[in-house]
Amino acid sequence: MRRLKPAATKWTMVKICEHKHRLSPSLYKGSIIVSFTACIAERRPVLNEMTIYQPLSQMLFNSLKKWNCDAHVFLFMPDHCHLLIQGNTDNSNLLAFMKDFKQRSGYWFSKNIPNVRWQKDFYDHILREDEDIKKQAYYILDNPVRKGLVSNWKEYKLKGSTIHDLNKW
Repeated sequence: MRRLKPAATKWTMVKICEHKHRLSPSLYKGSIIVSFTACIAERRPVLNEMTIYQPLSQMLFNSLKKWNCDAHVFLFMPDHCHLLIQGNTDNSNLLAFMKDFKQRSGYWFSKNIPNVRWQKDFYDHILREDEDIKKQAYYILDNPVRKGLVSNWKEYKLKGSTIHDLNKW
């Protein structure tokens, strides 16, 4: 894709380069665990309403089911969300899951809150076998505490898990 860019007094052509995802898509397949963070464009604080959390969490569940995944923990902050996702089978595809979730929820945004959209990409971290899953989950759950929204992560409502009973943690 090309566009014109002003250079002093005349226009020149510049190539717009999109960054490809950093890791090979094959690394996101199977029984692995990935931590994802997706941000709302311009970091607009819109995810802190139960009326938005409920449909987004349902879309999250649908995407998890479609791609044979589970969530150790998910948490919606006002301007971003954290997901700690595990593939359940050799056919699980966590990259496809994340793209599917963003597409479903992005479509929902376009129909219900037209001026809100996700940033184009997302952050991810594939956990190594020696990394402590519970430590990663607590780091995510403590996010609202670090931001001063609650004094204890258990007070924060916009979170969940498809694997664990977070009330017993």
